[in-house]
Amino acid sequence: MVNIYELKYDDKGLIPAVIVDSVSKKVLTVAYMNRESLEISMRRGLTCFYSRSRQKLWLKGETSGNYQHIVSITTDCDKDALTIVVKKDGPACHTGADSCFHHPVYESDTYHEFSMDGLYDLMEDRKKKMPEGSYTTYLFQKGIDKILKKVGEESAEVIIAGKSGDKKDTVYEIADLAYHVMVLMVEMGISVDDVRNELASRHIIDHKVKQEKMT
Repeated sequence: MVNIYELKYDDKGLIPAVIVDSVSKKVLTVAYMNRESLEISMRRGLTCFYSRSRQKLWLKGETSGNYQHIVSITTDCDKDALTIVVKKDGPACHTGADSCFHHPVYESDTYHEFSMDGLYDLMEDRKKKMPEGSYTTYLFQKGIDKILKKVGEESAEVIIAGKSGDKKDTVYEIADLAYHVMVLMVEMGISVDDVRNELASRHIIDHKVKQEKMT
């Protein structure tokens, strides 16, 4: 563990901190800390920053209720910057956005970012606008019974592919299943974070079980 007195602060006694969501892994914001705010953060388990404009300490969530519970703090190789992984109670941005980083500046024509969150947002848009010619639209129009039927069919396809031992085919069928499960999630109002949080809670339980078996 690095002692906070080993960290390299700038000439104003500040160190930049990149705040990352523990569940989605999104960068939520970039803020600054001094040694006092870092000590408070570690003592309370909540992010506390130093405002350069107001020149005072501020506890994130103190007025909004959107606290950031610290999971871990890591410094870089030069020990002059921090990454803080948090579990947040609400939006990170003062605008109400989930992350402060939501204004595109450049997008490559060659490389494209993919995420389950992005796919979920696209499906939500399909359900809202119901564009013609979209398979996703077709599923939403047919309703829950059709969606559940497809989930069942794709589950069977995964079993068949897995049993055959064909990795490539199994990956293909798992992707089909994941897509149809996500359609079901959108139909039922289940968010990606709902599933992430459920899996995270099981990870904690599994970790405790392992510890009990070792003692």
